[in-house]
Amino acid sequence: MPDVQTTNESNYDRIWAIIERTDQQMEKNARQMEITRLSIQELRESQKETERVLKENAMDFNRRIGHLDNLFGEIAEYMIAPKLRDKFLDYGLDFPRANRNVSVNDKINKIYLEIDIILENGDKAMLIEVKNKLTHERINKHIERLEKMRKHANLHDDKRTFLGAVAGVVVTDEVRDYALNQGFYLIEPKLESFNITPPFGKAKEW
Repeated sequence: MPDVQTTNESNYDRIWAIIERTDQQMEKNARQMEITRLSIQELRESQKETERVLKENAMDFNRRIGHLDNLFGEIAEYMIAPKLRDKFLDYGLDFPRANRNVSVNDKINKIYLEIDIILENGDKAMLIEVKNKLTHERINKHIERLEKMRKHANLHDDKRTFLGAVAGVVVTDEVRDYALNQGFYLIEPKLESFNITPPFGKAKEW
């Protein structure tokens, strides 16, 4: 007959061995989970850093594009401004005065706008927006600009009629048609000079 004490000790050893192996496995699993957690954390931090760098690069790219756009716009302004009077005479419009970079800052009535080029006479004024690339959005903003100018003029007893023109170095066919349909004159460079295309129908007045 087996020794009961010996048998109990043997069972105890086996149970204890199982407990030790379980503890070791749990510790191993815990270490693995910690490693996994740290890896996930590092991955997330890496993703955040990547997103930050990409965002900064995108912002820098947009700033550079904006700077180039303004630069081309300024060059276009210098190119066309001196010859605008002669060109508009072909359409029966005589503007003896031309000014660049005109600002309206009416703090009392909260009316603010900037005009790239404004041509003036006693009865009319032509507001011209000059951009490297002309877009639907920029045309719409110029419409808003003319509406603000009309409002400002009404508040200051300015009875002049306002006309609009847009100038672009890069103009797609779709944008060209849109500008002309809005009643704007369209100014486009041609070699060392430029062309003016009258609006479809009657020029819009503000």
